[in-house]
Amino acid sequence: MARPNNDPAYLNALRDYYAENRVFPSYAQLARLLGFRSKNAAVRLVQRLNRRGFLRRTGENRIAPTEDFLARPIAQEKVAAGQPVAASDAGGDIISIDQVLIRKPSRTVLVCVKGDSMRDVGILDGDIAVVERGAEVKTGDFVVGIVDNEFTLKELGYEQGKPVLRPHNPAYRMIRPKEDLEIFGVVVAQFRRYATKKVQAW
Repeated sequence: MARPNNDPAYLNALRDYYAENRVFPSYAQLARLLGFRSKNAAVRLVQRLNRRGFLRRTGENRIAPTEDFLARPIAQEKVAAGQPVAASDAGGDIISIDQVLIRKPSRTVLVCVKGDSMRDVGILDGDIAVVERGAEVKTGDFVVGIVDNEFTLKELGYEQGKPVLRPHNPAYRMIRPKEDLEIFGVVVAQFRRYATKKVQAW
């Protein structure tokens, strides 16, 4: 009888370890983590994952994640916001979150939103904004601007040819910079994590 292929489960355990520790375990640690009887079994697993493109070698005994290692499966069905649909396990293509949210990695920073001045467009306190520096800025873009040496996230607009920053909460007033407005970057995406652990806000 053929032995079952447990590599997908081993790969997911390795992904969880990497997400928590940001480094890969040694071969001895990996053997203990996965319940292998010997370090050689861990070595052979790493070799298989390397051949399949999930890992890459950066030195004689060092490995690093590839894009496929960091990618996640997309469920075959779309989630319904109306009537429920039949559910199944994720079994479609895989995609890296970076591929969806980030176009220019070298010019992209993540900014934690503080406050509720943009709540009416769904940008909430604690959200993470994906901000692209050096991007072309257009009227109506959500931008991170620098006003009086402070960062603020608002919608960019113009009044009589002068830039203004529009909040999307009636409790806040329009910002009309007295000096030239410096645009730190354009908000190209956002996300939030539904958990108790918070990212330090800007």
